[in-house]
Amino acid sequence: MAYLSDIEIAQACKLQPICKIAEKIGLGENDLDYYGKYKAKINLSAINNKQRKGKLVLVTAITPTPAGEGKTTTTIGLADALNKLNKNAIVAMREPSLGPVFGVKGGACGGGYAQVVPMEDINLHFTGDLHAIGAANNLIAAMVDNHVYQGNALGIDKKNITWRRSVDMNDRQLRLVISGLGKKVNGVKRGDGFDITVASEIMAVFCLASSIKDLKQRLSKIVIGYNFDGKPVTVGELGAVGAVTALLKDAIKPNLVQTLEGTPALVHGGPFANIAHGCNSVIATETALKLADYAITEAGFGADLGAEKFLDIKCRVAGLKPSAVVMVATVRALKMHGGVLKQDLGIENLVALEKGLPNLLRHVQNITEVYKLPCVVAINRFPTDTDAEINLVQEKCAKLGVKAVLSTVWAEGGNGAIELAKEVELLTQQENDFTYSYSLDLSIEEKIEQIVKKVYRGSGVKFLESAKNEINRLKENGYDKLPVCIAKTQYSFSDDAKKLGAPENFTVTVKKVKISAGAGFIVALTGDIMTMPGLPKVPAATKIDVDDNGVITGLF
Repeated sequence: MAYLSDIEIAQACKLQPICKIAEKIGLGENDLDYYGKYKAKINLSAINNKQRKGKLVLVTAITPTPAGEGKTTTTIGLADALNKLNKNAIVAMREPSLGPVFGVKGGACGGGYAQVVPMEDINLHFTGDLHAIGAANNLIAAMVDNHVYQGNALGIDKKNITWRRSVDMNDRQLRLVISGLGKKVNGVKRGDGFDITVASEIMAVFCLASSIKDLKQRLSKIVIGYNFDGKPVTVGELGAVGAVTALLKDAIKPNLVQTLEGTPALVHGGPFANIAHGCNSVIATETALKLADYAITEAGFGADLGAEKFLDIKCRVAGLKPSAVVMVATVRALKMHGGVLKQDLGIENLVALEKGLPNLLRHVQNITEVYKLPCVVAINRFPTDTDAEINLVQEKCAKLGVKAVLSTVWAEGGNGAIELAKEVELLTQQENDFTYSYSLDLSIEEKIEQIVKKVYRGSGVKFLESAKNEINRLKENGYDKLPVCIAKTQYSFSDDAKKLGAPENFTVTVKKVKISAGAGFIVALTGDIMTMPGLPKVPAATKIDVDDNGVITGLF
């Protein structure tokens, strides 16, 4: 049997005009800025005076593998299912980055019959948000170097400029560069580098800002480097806040699109969860909570990354309290955590599944015991999964007091998540004692240790001398009471991508620490994590094409 590709399914869908989607959530034409027939931005004035009425549901997942988990697909299908049950639900998701679209991952709009559309637009330039964020980042970079070139009144130490340039593409060639080469008129020669746009602090600020006023305040606090006295120099001191805000004034409005089944979807902001905080914008989440009874959102990669940062950073900053958490897992991925090769995942293997299940169970325990939130496991079922394998997953989850529900949204859309939606509805009716994994009063080192020990279940943390020096500088400048954002591999609880399953007795090595003062958190870089990914040997870009009629193929 031949299956349609995701893009073929999306292109076959008859989309509703975006004004009709807006009507479902009480918005009129004056509340929208149109970007064609099927995309719009919601004016902030349409939601500023509204109160939260919805329940917040976070969708997260086990540690990712090449076998796939289906977190975004489940998120979309769950919202569709809730609407089928006559519950008013909105999806609140992140925008895809061009780097992964053309790199390993391909598109990021869900899959099968649980997608947001128009998927080609969303995966490519969409409404231009990521381009605006990149331009804002690089305006700051240009103004920093121009300030130094024009006399350096702020006394910026060019050897201590921490602000990097950005581009929304995987390009390892730009990780470390020398800029300002040639004659003096070309600028000041110095070491420089690029981060992928979604890892920039502008993206983090953009996603955590609650309003334009808050955006400006956060932008003003961004540290671009240090002066000759070792004191931080900020974007506010550089005089760049107004201009940067001007570049972001339209981008900060949340984007409204739809699912294949016509569920309203807010796709806005997109930081990576392995090198940033991995959540969509606070403004989009707030909009969903104000306009719907259920706001279904996701956080990137496994629960040790996206969910931890969603709960410890985003919820703390925005004053959010989740009502329930959905943990997505596949039998295939769990067998891979149990040591099975990708080509053998279609064969029943209860021994390997039992060996890989502790990965799922640890994530679930973190949600229920560390964060004290109700949780349901969504088993994203594949045709090769056997009843015995499904039963084993359900039995192990039941021992933790958590229900494991089958999800077939890839093949059936919202109809494939009806049982999941009913369980989510039940969980959201329960009171919970949501708590964070650490207190802000702890030292920087203690906060990192709390995450490593309580969430990753490691034995401790090793701080390299470079990290210790930067921590001391952050303490001296009063930044030590901020939350921490740990950058590490997404493929393991540890900082070693090869340690699959649920490793124990490992030490996490913190190589570097930096301040994201505008975002309001401290970044700790571990292992071999990089803020500029590279393309694989065969990039997804090689499979993408456009025919004579402008129809895109191979996007996913």
